Amino acid sequence: MDLFGSSTFKALERGLDGSQLRQKAISQNIANVDTPYYKAKNVTFKQTLSEAMNQPTLQANRTNDKHVEFSKSTNTPLVQTNRNTMYNHNQNNVDIDFEMAELAKNQIYYNALIDRMNGRFTSLQTVIRGGN
Repeated sequence: MDLFGSSTFKALERGLDGSQLRQKAISQNIANVDTPYYKAKNVTFKQTLSEAMNQPTLQANRTNDKHVEFSKSTNTPLVQTNRNTMYNHNQNNVDIDFEMAELAKNQIYYNALIDRMNGRFTSLQTVIRGGN
């Protein structure tokens, strides 16, 4: 029995991975706010996550109904560099106000995922203890 293999746990895990990657990109942007020619990075994982969740499972020829269905899981968060803009005289395009807002938004998103994950673990703990 795979307690942590449900689609909810997998979605939460992928969301946390994406949030961690976004945190890293935002931190790099903030650290390089005054670096000449530095171009801001952005992580797109919410779209990737929703696409992964909405993808149908891969149909395979199963010879027995008890065989497990295959699924596609090739989607990964994408780190993109925005090279089309320039905010500073040194060719740098990091907007510190935008980055700080994105940092706060990512922190709220991460905390929401952690709260949801804790709720799932609490539910499992209640079941294991027999409802007490």
